[in-house]
Amino acid sequence: MAIIALEGMHFFAFHGYYDEEQKMGCDFILDVYVTADVKMAAAKDDLEGTVNYEMVYFICKSEMKKTSRMIEAVAQRILDRLCSLLSEKAKGVKVRLRKMNPPLGGKVHSAYVELEAEIKGNQSA
Repeated sequence: MAIIALEGMHFFAFHGYYDEEQKMGCDFILDVYVTADVKMAAAKDDLEGTVNYEMVYFICKSEMKKTSRMIEAVAQRILDRLCSLLSEKAKGVKVRLRKMNPPLGGKVHSAYVELEAEIKGNQSA
């Protein structure tokens, strides 16, 4: 098994519980970790046997554009979509979504939610 990761994906988006957050927007950092068997891809030097992280990025970018009040909702959408689309190639997915400088009345670097799911029924992984 291997971990295929995209770390530090940066998005400016309009997620937030308060209306002002949804109007002003905020910086978000997204990390995605996919557990997969990469033996075939390594042996054949071919993308067919592994997870295409370009597709992972496209899914993340698409979901980050959909405004939500809770970052938990955004992270769950990303996790669900990745699990669905990677069901043949991956064993598990972990998503960490950080909201940078959350408006808490003091200096806070970030707040984050981390979700993880095992992909069941995958015989190849």
